[in-house]
Amino acid sequence: MTVWMGSAVGLATVNLALLTVLIGIWLWNYRTFRSPLLLGLLLFAAVLAVENVVAIIAYLSTEMIYASGQTAMYTVVGLRALQFVALLFLTVVTVFPSGRPFRSSAGVEGERS
Repeated sequence: MTVWMGSAVGLATVNLALLTVLIGIWLWNYRTFRSPLLLGLLLFAAVLAVENVVAIIAYLSTEMIYASGQTAMYTVVGLRALQFVALLFLTVVTVFPSGRPFRSSAGVEGERS
């Protein structure tokens, strides 16, 4: 397995971990609130999770397809990296909706220590 192939598998695995966190939170919220938006987010995350599992299986079982085309491998890793950034943003705003890790509570109106 090349470094690029390993990077693609690693990013797909991290994406799958982020999706697992999101699915857990959104499932809990859906059971609590029964919001159609949460159901949509759950289905979106489930489809992306399946896509990442299929991608990992494809990378590991069909390495020969990507072995001859470095440009294809660069593209695959780039797309996985973009998906990682998008999922990271989505995970941060889901886990920390107030943005607490990114700002101090000093000077925020309406909050008490």
